[in-house]
Formats: sequence, structure tokens, C-alpha cells
Amino acid sequence: MSQIVTLEQLKQTLGAKLAAGAKVVAPVLDGEFASFKEIADVEQASFVPRICMQNSIEEFFFPKHETIFTFVRQGNDVVLNDAPDFDVEQIVVGARPCDAAALPVLDPLFAWDYDDRFYQRRRAKSTVVSFACTQSDAHCFCTAVGGSPENTHGADAILFDLGDGSFEVRAITDKGKALFDGKTTESDKVGKACDAPVVNFDVWKIADWIRANFDSPVWEQVSLRCVGCGTCAYVCPTCHCFDIVDEGSYKKGKRVKNWDSCQDAMFTMHASGHNPRDTQGKRQRQRLTHKFVIYPDKFKFYLCTGCGSCSRSCAQMFGVRPCLEALDKEVQ
Repeated sequence: MSQIVTLEQLKQTLGAKLAAGAKVVAPVLDGEFASFKEIADVEQASFVPRICMQNSIEEFFFPKHETIFTFVRQGNDVVLNDAPDFDVEQIVVGARPCDAAALPVLDPLFAWDYDDRFYQRRRAKSTVVSFACTQSDAHCFCTAVGGSPENTHGADAILFDLGDGSFEVRAITDKGKALFDGKTTESDKVGKACDAPVVNFDVWKIADWIRANFDSPVWEQVSLRCVGCGTCAYVCPTCHCFDIVDEGSYKKGKRVKNWDSCQDAMFTMHASGHNPRDTQGKRQRQRLTHKFVIYPDKFKFYLCTGCGSCSRSCAQMFGVRPCLEALDKEVQ
């Protein structure tokens, strides 16, 4: 027997969490677009599984702008105060499987040579509820990197839309079981995700080609469409480049982390004026090499979940999948 939760029961569950002081993140409609936002009322949320989101749930674990510590000058001394720990329960609901799958990909990075307590604290305090995909499009390629429309990697529970105002609940972890404990009813209904997207390239073979073709002219050719805006990095659930800067004055201020992008022309600019990645081809080569060679060599995960957000959000419809398809021609 499966476990079913109605839309009303889901809203009641999240409403109770809000009333208890938890932070709830859910898809919120703005015209025809939807973005993940913190909500104050469950009626703000849209619980219709969808392909395209304007952002990733990543920013609720690794924020765009985050204070590390504050500083204030007192006489000849400078007093530092660490930013407070994230100390509320967080429920993230409505993530696509390819979005939730990014979290375990990022976990080893933020606990590698330095324990990032900001990220780790948010992960420890969060419960992630994903929605199985009900449709895919030409940008999706989760199957190329080990995912699927019903992948549970990174989720504490996954919901399958039954099309009648209810969802089948499949709890994955103790957190997921605790969230829905006593909130479901037994049923013989079983949810089903959409068919997996068709992918005709082999990422493993492409990664081997990347290793052997650092200086190939193909990098410049495939990147001609790219204008270097960085949108691909900012919608990506696994990109994690950031800069650290001090804001304020010499009297008082704060040190902060801000998102950055390797697709920015100034990203690798040296103080001398030399830029080792001075063309978009070199920057695109870095992006693909990092995702499919450097990161998996170190952490055993591709730094990509096949979500397609990069090309879907690109003004030129360029992104990881179009680039991989172009490189696959070289492999062939």
C-alpha cells in the first residue's frame, strides 16, 4: 500500500511548521514564472510540479550574499564577531529531483579542506521534499549524469502528483518520515513520473575527450554563441564560485561571501593585468572541465545534474547540454 497526502493536508503540514517558527521555502508564482522563495503563508505556494524554475534551492543552503563576520574599530583594536549560526528548522518543498540531487554533490566540497559551518548548519536543519517530474523538455538530460525524473538523491521525501489533488508520498530519510508521520492515508494508488529524457551522448567518453584536448580550437568554435553574462552559473544548482569582500568602512563593516561566475571575463584577471582565460572559449573550457573532469576526479560526482536550467535560461539557448552535444561530434 502507498501513502497519500492531499493538497490540503500538505498545506496544513507546512502551515503547522510555519506556526512553530520554521522557515518554509516553496515555489511562488509571479505571472507565468515561478521562483523558490521563503513564504509566510502556505497560500503563497504553488504545488504544481513544473519543469522551469527561475532559481535553484541551492541559494537556501549557499546564499547569494552571506555575512561571515562583522568588525568594529574600538580605539586601537578591531573587534570581530562571527555571524550567528543558522538556527531554525527549514523545510524546502517543491524541488525537482535534479535540483535536490545537487545537495549531496555539493556536500563533500563544503566539508573538504575547510568545514563551512554556514552551509553545513543549513543542511543539518533542513528537510527537502522533491516533486517527481511530470514532464521534461529538450533541455533536460538528467539520465546522462545518473539521474532520472524520480531520482531521490538529496531528497528526504519525494511526492508523485496523482492528478486528483493528492500526492503519493515516498519518505526516503528519517527527516522525511518525521515530516509526514500521521499526515498520510493508505491507498492503492501509485504515482508515476514522466518518461526519462532521451540522451544520445556519453558523458564518460566526452570527459575523456576533454582530458585529451585542452588546446583544441573546438572550444572557441562552440562558444561563439556565448556572451559571457553568467546566467548559466547563477541558475545552476551545483555552481559554487564565490568572492569574499569587506563592506563598510575602516571603522565598522562586515566580511561577506558573494556568488561569482567563472564565465565573467574578470574572474581570473590578475593584478598584473594578465588574464589566463581571456576568451569565452577558455572560460567555457574551464566550466566543462570542472564539471566533468576536475570535480568527479576529486569527489566522484559530476558537477552537473542535467537540469537544463543553463540553456533554458540563456538568451542564446546555450549551456551544458548544447556544449556536450557539440563535443560529442568531436568524440564521434
